[in-house]
Amino acid sequence: MRRGRFRPAGAALAAVLLTGCAQFAGPAQQPAAGEPAQGGDRGQNLPPVVDHVRTTDRVVFLTFDDSAERDPHFTALVRERRLPVTLFLTDTVAGPAYGHFARLRSVGASLQNHTLDHRSLRGLPYAGQRAEICGQQTKLRSRFGVRPHLFRPPYGTYDTTTLRAAADCGIATVVLWRATLDGDGDLTYTRGEHRLHPGDIVSVDPDHPTGLGLSTRTERLLETIEEQGLRVGRLSDYL
Repeated sequence: MRRGRFRPAGAALAAVLLTGCAQFAGPAQQPAAGEPAQGGDRGQNLPPVVDHVRTTDRVVFLTFDDSAERDPHFTALVRERRLPVTLFLTDTVAGPAYGHFARLRSVGASLQNHTLDHRSLRGLPYAGQRAEICGQQTKLRSRFGVRPHLFRPPYGTYDTTTLRAAADCGIATVVLWRATLDGDGDLTYTRGEHRLHPGDIVSVDPDHPTGLGLSTRTERLLETIEEQGLRVGRLSDYL
């Protein structure tokens, strides 16, 4: 996986993306069932870390990392279903196709921060972490005119330095996930009961050559959500 500060290309980049973000480490500290992931300290003005939103609304939240896919059918799906999806963009992955994500934003997608280079942040010095987070804030503001307030650390790994850097870059909340939709369209869970609950944050893995396409997996997930009497909510409205 991407460990050093480099910009992979071609086959190397494709191999990296196929592993997916959500397959790696989850919260640095596992929360108790029904509680948000730990990490924020309001007394120190650090952002909270959440994998679940406390709400009585029957909503779940769909999030997509890296943004390696360029599936035009997915844009049509978001538009037709009016899906308030959240995309955590990495510049080295999404940058070559920012026009595609501008179209997704125009049909309702929210664009948020997933660092410049997808480095594993935990253990890096403050300056390096701040450069990754603030650098992507600048990129997204310059390209789309947005100021992201949500941040997902690559691989779900972070430390107190990450939270300090995120706060200094204008991030309000660090977002992890309680459920993952894998390349075969199956849901797995980081903790708690193995079914969706109101307020769950779902991370959708990138496509895999032997798996189902992004649009197909998303449509099947929507069927599961609807069967459980849930709907998709806009994450930025709740955080």
